[in-house]
Amino acid sequence: MLRTHRRAAALVALALTLTAASPAVAAAPRSTWPGDAKVTVADGSNVFGENLSGLSFGSAGVLWAVKNGPGTLYRLVPSGATWRPDTTGGWASGKSLNYANGSGDPDAEGVVATPEGVFVATERDNDKDGTSLPKIVRYDVSTSGSSLDATAEWNLKSDLPAVDANSGLEGISWIPDSYLTAHAFRDERTGTTYSPSSYPGHGDGLFFAGLEDNGTVYAYALNQSGGGFTRVATIPSGFSGVMDLEFEPETGHLWAVCDDTCQGRAATLGINTQGKFAPTAVYDRPTGMANYNNEGFAIAPQSTCAGGRKPVIWSDDSNDAKHALRAGTLPCTP
Repeated sequence: MLRTHRRAAALVALALTLTAASPAVAAAPRSTWPGDAKVTVADGSNVFGENLSGLSFGSAGVLWAVKNGPGTLYRLVPSGATWRPDTTGGWASGKSLNYANGSGDPDAEGVVATPEGVFVATERDNDKDGTSLPKIVRYDVSTSGSSLDATAEWNLKSDLPAVDANSGLEGISWIPDSYLTAHAFRDERTGTTYSPSSYPGHGDGLFFAGLEDNGTVYAYALNQSGGGFTRVATIPSGFSGVMDLEFEPETGHLWAVCDDTCQGRAATLGINTQGKFAPTAVYDRPTGMANYNNEGFAIAPQSTCAGGRKPVIWSDDSNDAKHALRAGTLPCTP
């Protein structure tokens, strides 16, 4: 979401509800950040400029990032203690994103790397920026060239609440069926325990999309041939707005992250005894990080653990102090 386009009313409303945006979060314990208090800069000066949004680790050595204006996908690789655009494969300046027909400018807000490919959550077509168009789009990142055409699209507009063009899908994550079934995740459509066989062609997991306008997370089975989708669950994040989502396999937590309008807080959600995701904790941002306009959050794979800690990365949409990426830590064990 572009900071300059925010609605003043939304800012006021969120500012008044910093400590508890909903009863769900109010009921969860609020704690200090569980990792180190220190946060460090994780990119070069003014490498990305403004509008860097969602983040997702593809592996220990690859971090995917999206910019929402113009819609761009970056493949980032380590450079000492920081991350930089990959200089190989045409990724040096990122790759511009198009819809499947080769046109448009998807407002890329969230990204997740999955076994089915790299998926991007979008709010609208920037070429028609006054119209809401909440879509999930898939890209084949193995192709050459300076731009990428979507290999599949899912238009969720008919299934979601009507929202302003700049208040739509902000975050996306993916959770494997193996985890959901092992923990008796409840399918709200059927009223029974989730069964992957009920959704032929959906791949090996469900997609969780966060709507900025109401802070709600929507779980979908996406038919991987494109277009078809079914909502499986509706999950309050506990925040008035959600900016990114991240699944942490080691703890089974789905992280929901808010930006500076919620003082940079993050909530963890876990599957409860009723089979539903519900908040388990709310964390303040690390004390060593200012209240930046963080719209992206990614947790590094467990293989990166050192000294009982693993890295996490935030992306700052406003590029404060000419930096868009900052790094911190989380514990390696639950």
